[in-house]
Amino acid sequence: MIFSECFFDYYTSKILVIRSRKVGTLNRFTQALVIAYVIGYVCVLKKGYQDTDTVLSSVTTKVKGIALTNTTELGERIWDVADYIIPPQEDGSFFVLTNMIITPNQTQSKCAENPTPASICTSYRDCRRGFNDARGDGVQTGRCVNYNDTVKTCEVLSWCPLEKIVEPPNPPLLADAENFTVLIKNNIRYPKFNFNKRNILPNINSSYLTQCVFSRKTDPDCPIFRLKDIVEEAEEDFQTMAVHGGVMGVQIRWDCDLDMPQSWCVPRYTFRRLDNKDPENNVAPGYNFRFAKYYKDSDGTETRTLIKGYGIRFDVLVFGQAGKFNIIPTLLNIGAGLALLGLVNVICDWIVLTFMTRKHHYKEQKYTYVDDFGLVSI
Repeated sequence: MIFSECFFDYYTSKILVIRSRKVGTLNRFTQALVIAYVIGYVCVLKKGYQDTDTVLSSVTTKVKGIALTNTTELGERIWDVADYIIPPQEDGSFFVLTNMIITPNQTQSKCAENPTPASICTSYRDCRRGFNDARGDGVQTGRCVNYNDTVKTCEVLSWCPLEKIVEPPNPPLLADAENFTVLIKNNIRYPKFNFNKRNILPNINSSYLTQCVFSRKTDPDCPIFRLKDIVEEAEEDFQTMAVHGGVMGVQIRWDCDLDMPQSWCVPRYTFRRLDNKDPENNVAPGYNFRFAKYYKDSDGTETRTLIKGYGIRFDVLVFGQAGKFNIIPTLLNIGAGLALLGLVNVICDWIVLTFMTRKHHYKEQKYTYVDDFGLVSI
């Protein structure tokens, strides 16, 4: 019986005006907070009236510069972009060779393995013919031979002479790499708004592009960067980093308000080091790999020059978000604001009916029951 009565109840709003400075002040203050939140934070700061889209991007790079080295292994040599950019093209990144350990005139022959716990021997019995150590330099022949006057190691079939286990040169061989420049071409698109742009802005012409180098003060829109400047912007020293190599991040951010002129949509560049340089955890520091240059003598003998290259890899990372006015998010945020204003009344009603001195009187005035036979107040 009680359930059926409650089931068929219908509730309608009743306006009760309470003249109280405390409640009135609390109500207006809370309403002001909600209005400030909706207008100031949601609409102005977060642009809640806009639809948004994330950036799609492509990046190509072109490095230029010349370096001169004079080493025992190679003599005096000029290095250009075809020598120190390895590989010539990568997806969103480029590598610049800055240092190297050179092992010239290697041939396929037999020689003593470099000393390691697995290769040091005292007799032939310590060496296994055909054994291939994944961390070694070749396949063992089964012989134990002199590595030097005091140490014997297992003989291996490999590219001999073997690369020496030494630290890279300091200062780095390609110290001039700090003056190399890189042109970064970045094309972006916001597909939802059919908006395209690139970091070579409309005000940049060919003559300017042949002379400019990026500078935050004088040339903030120039897409050509000096490598030393990139590293120094990340609060690093290029010559120190060039010894063992490392990884740098070139961050390009496109945050565009498409309700404003398109000329306001410009890239912002920041730079930071990405690889670990913790002095307390410096095992296998930097960035390096090996490559070789192959030759054939007049008698058909194949030789090679092995290079353990150290260098800096630059990763170009593109971020961004664009916004443009759309009626749907505008209405959704307005509706959310109106709902919050309605919540203010609920909170004030609860405070009045719970904590006010005349709460029972207010409650009697707030709620009444009406049935088919008369009016009943509680």
